[in-house]
Amino acid sequence: MHKINTALVTGGAGFIGSNLVDALLEQGTHVKVLDNLSTGHIQNLDHVMDDIDFTKGDIRDLTTLSNLAQGCDTIFHQAAVVSVPLTVEDPIFSAQVNDIGCLNVLEAAKSAKVHRVVLASSCAVYGDDPALPKIERMQAKPQTPYAVQKYTNELNARIYASLYDLETVCLRYFNVFGPRQDPSSPYSGVISIFIDKALNQDAPLIYGNGEQFRDFVFVKDVVIANLLAATTESADCDVLNIGTGQSITVNKLWSTISALADCDIQPTCQEPRPGDIFGSLADISHAKDILGFEPQYSFNEGLRLTYEWYREHIIEQ
Repeated sequence: MHKINTALVTGGAGFIGSNLVDALLEQGTHVKVLDNLSTGHIQNLDHVMDDIDFTKGDIRDLTTLSNLAQGCDTIFHQAAVVSVPLTVEDPIFSAQVNDIGCLNVLEAAKSAKVHRVVLASSCAVYGDDPALPKIERMQAKPQTPYAVQKYTNELNARIYASLYDLETVCLRYFNVFGPRQDPSSPYSGVISIFIDKALNQDAPLIYGNGEQFRDFVFVKDVVIANLLAATTESADCDVLNIGTGQSITVNKLWSTISALADCDIQPTCQEPRPGDIFGSLADISHAKDILGFEPQYSFNEGLRLTYEWYREHIIEQ
């Protein structure tokens, strides 16, 4: 196992990134964070600002990235335009961030002789292939600019591994949820939006009939997967699904959350959004074999922890 002494987390003020920063600090890693705070929140790092090196900057700036990469043995690349609808609306801007930004990360890592880069990819690369569960060897069928950009990131990671001897691991996240996911954005995760609606006794908006289903994975399990991907030598140049291998429908999700919040409100339904996938379910056997990855949090436990976090913070506001 490779030890993480000094790590750079791009997007480290974001939802997943800030949870990853916490875990790295807990194991004694010197942590650098780069975030332009466009969707990340500095409040996510308030409790650790004295313990990290924070830089407000953009992954499109190669000079900044190159400077931060110096002395790092690991880079966790979380920064991205993660809104699928936004990439549909503005594919050029999102490509500048997601494609060129990722290339900058890989280039900075190569120049600084970083040991390994762990990149956040997405189950979106599978598109609407009806075959379930999703297995890494399935042909990619991206249907949105976001999915194309994430798949391009994977291809570039493989190129940097083969041409420049830079170790890379790509993690295809399924639907990540947990504390610090911003419910105020219309493009946020459905769980954070539903919890916000339930706590405020508002009707949620469901696109489609609500029978679409997702593999929801708790953020702390995603953090564990990142740490394993960074330290497991046999994971070099691999692409791995990170989910739970179980799914839940959007309707069931709302009924569960509304029960937690004692909210008896029916959702409002609209037409499905362009690019939305009906069903998603991960086969995580490869991640189990390579990383020893096993989700530690059941969906119900993760949802309870997430609900309690949002209830506390919404009351605080």
